[in-house]
Amino acid sequence: MPTIDTGDTAWVLVSAALVMLMTPGLALFYGGLVRRKNVLSTIMHSFFILGLVSVTWVLWGYSLAFGPDTGAGLIGGLDWIGLEGVTGAPSDTYATTVPHLAFMAFQMMFAIITPALITGAFAERKRFKAFVLFAVAWSTLVYAPIAHWVWSPDGWLFGLGVLDFAGGTVVHLSSGVAALVAALFIGRRTGLVEPATEPHDVPMTVLGAGLLWFGWFGFNAGSALGANGLAATAFVTTNTAAATAAITWVTISWLHRGSPSVVGAAIGAVAGLVAITPAAGFVSPAAAVLIGAGVASVCYAASQLRLRSRIDDALDVFAVHGVGGAFGAVATGVFATLAVNPAGRDGLLAGEPAQMLLQAAGVAATAAYSAAATAAILFLVNLVIPIRVPDDQEEAGLDLAQHGEIAYQP
Repeated sequence: MPTIDTGDTAWVLVSAALVMLMTPGLALFYGGLVRRKNVLSTIMHSFFILGLVSVTWVLWGYSLAFGPDTGAGLIGGLDWIGLEGVTGAPSDTYATTVPHLAFMAFQMMFAIITPALITGAFAERKRFKAFVLFAVAWSTLVYAPIAHWVWSPDGWLFGLGVLDFAGGTVVHLSSGVAALVAALFIGRRTGLVEPATEPHDVPMTVLGAGLLWFGWFGFNAGSALGANGLAATAFVTTNTAAATAAITWVTISWLHRGSPSVVGAAIGAVAGLVAITPAAGFVSPAAAVLIGAGVASVCYAASQLRLRSRIDDALDVFAVHGVGGAFGAVATGVFATLAVNPAGRDGLLAGEPAQMLLQAAGVAATAAYSAAATAAILFLVNLVIPIRVPDDQEEAGLDLAQHGEIAYQP
């Protein structure tokens, strides 16, 4: 019979709290990057999702994502609706040394931040009512199925052997692709002459990035689901990749633009955190250095390509989370080794090139489903409530037009 370990339980609960902090951190990170007239609306997206998905996850989301499979490894059933049967006793399936409720709460924080990540793509122009409908539908119809595919023992990608330690495909790739689709669907911001706008508050963005970095230790090291050596490995690889990516991004932008960018340091760190997420518990610290350097280079190039395009992904969600998540997932197939985690698999450099192909297949399946489902959700929501605000509201700013408040008094 599974028995509760108090050390494991304490670590998982603390990790859940750390991951919870990431969503307010994301609110500050995104809030600093937009214009003054839209800072409250941008922060509200993340903060409101914190409440919204907390409720839907308890009512049905957890059951769909982690409940007993309904067949074919595609989705969980409604056996645990309203957390029926999910108690303080350990689970027979998940995290057998901690209370089932602790595991549920930990996973809830992942479900919260994932749709919040998408909001950076449509910042400064989305109607709040439409945003609420979209967030409920997306977390139910996109996040829950993909989480089931990858993390449920009955999930079809799990059965194939696709590795995702803490959410490279489930969280970052799915949200990054959804962000790109949303940006294309909603169109460019009105009157936007330059392909990018200057952040209104760089210190706010750096503070948000710091909170994300801090919370990410719960995100990745907490995914060991125990206070053990694997958690320590994930902790070190997480910090190493973030640090390397921050340094690399600053260096590249310094050479490219002639000055070491503060915003670039923040974005680079986040890119490194994104890429190491699927690999954190499967690779060595030395591999984390290579992953951090590689993802900074790739994501910097993706962000520059976006600037040259007509796509108005306002806060480069796809360039960082979509591209970074895909890069990290494939890199897991390169650097993974059983020497780090006997419960994982060997990758290309450990003599198993097939694992890299499996990872690529997981990326393709996740991206295709997220893109198609997101497009369908946006289309249907737009039929009910127009997604985009009128031009005059966009010009006035969403803080005043949608929320009746302003961030800074004149």
